[in-house]
Amino acid sequence: MFTINDLRIPLLAAPMAGGPSTAALVAAAAQAGGLGMLAAGYKTVTAMANEIEVARELSCNRLGVNLFVPAAMPGSAGSSPAGGADRAARVAEYGHVLEAEAQRYAVTLPTPDPADTDGYTEKIAYLLRYPVPLVSFTFGLPQPEIVERLHDVGTHLTLTVTDAAEARAAVARGADSLCVQGPDAGGHRGTHAADRSPGRQSLTALLTELAQLTVLPLIAAGGVGSGADVRKLVAAGASAVQLGTLLLRTPESGAQQTHKDALASGEYTGTSVTRAFSGRAARGLTNRFIREHDGQAPAAYPEVNQLTRPLRAAAARAGDPDGLALWAGTGFRHSRAEPAQRVITELWRDAYPQQPAT
Repeated sequence: MFTINDLRIPLLAAPMAGGPSTAALVAAAAQAGGLGMLAAGYKTVTAMANEIEVARELSCNRLGVNLFVPAAMPGSAGSSPAGGADRAARVAEYGHVLEAEAQRYAVTLPTPDPADTDGYTEKIAYLLRYPVPLVSFTFGLPQPEIVERLHDVGTHLTLTVTDAAEARAAVARGADSLCVQGPDAGGHRGTHAADRSPGRQSLTALLTELAQLTVLPLIAAGGVGSGADVRKLVAAGASAVQLGTLLLRTPESGAQQTHKDALASGEYTGTSVTRAFSGRAARGLTNRFIREHDGQAPAAYPEVNQLTRPLRAAAARAGDPDGLALWAGTGFRHSRAEPAQRVITELWRDAYPQQPAT
């Protein structure tokens, strides 16, 4: 079974759903001596399978795949699609609020489906039939039988946690390593309950706490932009460090050009954690959509994400960054429009100049 210690350099390219994570980015991370993660979220099982096969060939099978744990799955240690009529009413109310956005972009809002599982069962079946070295889970914990079956085919399981309570649950569930996400991370916070407000404990403090709780490898994620950041996280107990926003502007990133340009434009000076785009707490560049709708969206994922999908797609077609989910961590100014292998290699050299990067 793959272990984090197998990496020549303990740096991972984060799974970034919605386009940024690509087979080329996975290959670049592998060529640098690290590990690249594919994001299966929002993809069909066929699209996921095709991307895995390309990445497998480009990276010599040095890759991982990330799955979202659906709230609607029984037995998963995540949030449940509770709320019934009240939840549906709050979603409908937000839909009415978004009608002005629908008119702005000339689109029709869909009818949300709270039971959507993002093809989770089919994706698990594929990964059992065609195993990859590592599978990570976000938004909760996989059911015990899934943990057992993935272990049976030799897969290393990384479970995402954002606090000590989630870490204890992940260890008990059978994790092989923990992805420890701090408050500065871009994109969705990996809280196990969708309606929970994300914690503000610093990543270094959380790593220090978890290093006393478990001997499992800890993968630090969130706000990494320099070698000094890497050294600080390793000193706090991290066995590896995961990079997301830092790689968004690389040519291998599949992020939309409008997103890449916004990161470098200087027009956006800060980030915000919001539920406005998806119903789950997520950090992105503070744009018009967030300013106008933050605080209005209910904690209802996937329904809110479904409502805003055509709005985001239309904004992308129009090249309008103020209607996009410009996911980014607090260290977004460190993102570089240079080849990903170079970015990863130079980050490691900056952190540990006396150690070889390859």
